[in-house]
Amino acid sequence: MLSSQIEAQCIELIKTEVVPATGCTEPVAVALAVAKAAQVLQESPRSIEVLLSANMLKNAMGVGIPATGMIGLPIAVALGAIIAEPSKELTILEGFSAQQLAQAKALVDQKITSIKLKEGDVDKLYIEVIIKGDQHEASAIILGNHRNIVYARRDQEVLFDDRQKETSPTTPSKENDDELKLTFDLVYDFATTTDLDKLTFIKEAARLNQEASNFSLQGTYGHAVGRMIQGNLGKKYLGNSALTEMLTYTSAACDARMDGAPVTVMSNSGSGNQGITATLPVLTFAKHEGADEEHTIRALILSNLMVIYVKQKLGRLSALCGCVVAATGSSCGLTYLMGGSREQIGFAIKNMVGNITGMLCDGAKPSCSMKVSSGVSTAMFSALLAMEHKVVTSSEGIVDDDVDRTVDNLTGIGRVGMNETDRLVLDIMTQKQH
Repeated sequence: MLSSQIEAQCIELIKTEVVPATGCTEPVAVALAVAKAAQVLQESPRSIEVLLSANMLKNAMGVGIPATGMIGLPIAVALGAIIAEPSKELTILEGFSAQQLAQAKALVDQKITSIKLKEGDVDKLYIEVIIKGDQHEASAIILGNHRNIVYARRDQEVLFDDRQKETSPTTPSKENDDELKLTFDLVYDFATTTDLDKLTFIKEAARLNQEASNFSLQGTYGHAVGRMIQGNLGKKYLGNSALTEMLTYTSAACDARMDGAPVTVMSNSGSGNQGITATLPVLTFAKHEGADEEHTIRALILSNLMVIYVKQKLGRLSALCGCVVAATGSSCGLTYLMGGSREQIGFAIKNMVGNITGMLCDGAKPSCSMKVSSGVSTAMFSALLAMEHKVVTSSEGIVDDDVDRTVDNLTGIGRVGMNETDRLVLDIMTQKQH
């Protein structure tokens, strides 16, 4: 049994990392930084300069912005300036009025915004905004965490400066050096032994993400992967099973979110798609199998905390697709729901690492729902193999006998080994923009 202090830290960690987000979190974080600067400026903007790390730029270029019918950063920046309510954090793009949208579109038409790559060795999650009005100038910086506003200035007066020693982009951000450091055993023990009444809060993540999925299936968003699986061709060639249900609901939520539908999802570690993928496959499988509330809640906790564990080592943004991490969490939850032991859940992780490590992130966009589907399929495959006591061994590739070292190997590739890939992907994306 874990100590009450460790339990409390785990609960706080989940509640910090599993939070509501409206729209893709990268452009939303940019809107949040702009909103802070606009709030500080207190006058109409005449110019807005946005400086972004490469990973932020990559993840904000091709994604739909909620309830706007528009793609990319210009409208997100304009909405942030018009709404100017940084207290809303990652839900800042939720529920804005038609008048605010019209004002934001007018601001885009004025072409007063410049969006550039931040030069130098900065954190992979870095946003700097400088807004100028007729009388004043204001600035805000977000660093290391999508909600982490570390700096604000009005004219020459620095209102606050919480920037810590700059971290290398090849290491996870250190904004939470005192944060509980998770291990595989700690995550497993917390999810399986903590009193159930302390864990029921995770049901809100399940509710919110299921609502987003249901909303998506009522329309046609993005590449409509979820609707395709449920359609005539999908049923004819893929059948109707627990797996196809998991694929349908997970990809549908992603379809809507990436296409700019006005939906709020429960994110995980700064990513809505990670939150969706950590939650909906597990929830859908539990419903399909008739799992009781306790096993469903514990599986959801296991999946979400496992994602947080891996992201602690990987960092917020990397060249490694987040669905690899989130689907690994899901595979743990699925294995648990199948009656798997601690050892078999460890097998599921090794099977995931031995299979889809290396799936690259080429930005947030509608086709993310296809990658999510690949991750969910692999999660199910890995769980089934684990239940058969089949596991990728330490003589194969980057998998180690020890689960934690296996995770270290995965995250090392994503955090360090794929940096050149990250640069090439951004170069390709920026050169083909018209």
